[in-house]
Amino acid sequence: MKQRTKQKVLARLKEQYMNRDAVFEQLKIDEGVVYAIYKDHLGYDTFGVGHLIKVSDEEFGAPVGTEISEERVRACFDSDLDLAISECGALYGEREFGEFPDEVQQILVNMMFNMGRTRLSKFKNFTAALQEGNWARAAVEGRDSQWHRQVTNRAERLMSRMENVSG
Repeated sequence: MKQRTKQKVLARLKEQYMNRDAVFEQLKIDEGVVYAIYKDHLGYDTFGVGHLIKVSDEEFGAPVGTEISEERVRACFDSDLDLAISECGALYGEREFGEFPDEVQQILVNMMFNMGRTRLSKFKNFTAALQEGNWARAAVEGRDSQWHRQVTNRAERLMSRMENVSG
């Protein structure tokens, strides 16, 4: 997708219903938040809410333990959140994702943040239930996954929220 088109999609999705602050608070619980550079479970330099340090980041090359300001953590989170939202738009369709209830959007962005589009795109029955607006069945399908077995507490919290969406 061209950069300009991606920016337009993201701008439209940002105007939709999703409460970004609520997602930030949820992901702080699910991902944790660290105001210093640390090595993640794969040995990559990371900080904030699971932000993988890229060559383009000003923190690139700084030693583990370097403190990171709350403002910088939030700025990087906002950028990472924009990417997760954009990826949801790409996976589920920009319009379709934007029409999901706020709660469903928050859950999907959380899942995208955790798994990425490649893994989340493999949830075929889950996606079919979403497209039908059958949130209870989507929750059942989400539970029937390796993801649920790997991050059970997080996944169960999200699927419980999904099955309680009304509409």
